[in-house]
Amino acid sequence: MDLKDYIREIPDFPQPGILFKDITPLLKSPPAFRYTVDRLAGHYSGRGVDAVVGIDARGFLLAAPLALRLEVPLVPVRKAGKLPFETTAVRFALEYGEDALEMHTDALDPGQRVLIVDDLLATGGSLAAAASLVERNGGRVAGIAVLIELSELNGKDRLTGFDLFSLLEY
Repeated sequence: MDLKDYIREIPDFPQPGILFKDITPLLKSPPAFRYTVDRLAGHYSGRGVDAVVGIDARGFLLAAPLALRLEVPLVPVRKAGKLPFETTAVRFALEYGEDALEMHTDALDPGQRVLIVDDLLATGGSLAAAASLVERNGGRVAGIAVLIELSELNGKDRLTGFDLFSLLEY
């Protein structure tokens, strides 16, 4: 199955000059969505993953079924002010601005091997921030998985030293 058939490109969203990769056609297709989760689960099964971190918001869509398939806890990493309990925060640069991510301070047990999941790797800011949150909260990054990697933005350069797995490259 060619997953690129299920990715829609939207020019100038959320601002001029950005070519947005829309994954909603993939989510609309149960076979394509299942194939995506199966590929991710197949790659990480048996690799000692103790928890899956999903990054707000589209990362949740892939992380939740993946955590269920791997039979490990799901840990949400959210934009600032969205989590109800005590949090740790990290600020980071986006492809088109700046933002912050937060994680509950009790989300991980010390030494847990954590797989970080998001829909897209652009500049690597949000994934690097999530890795920092995992490490600050006592976890170890076991891997970083994305559906789409925008290779021309060199986001993987910010993730040196981490095991990065992407299903699609643009």
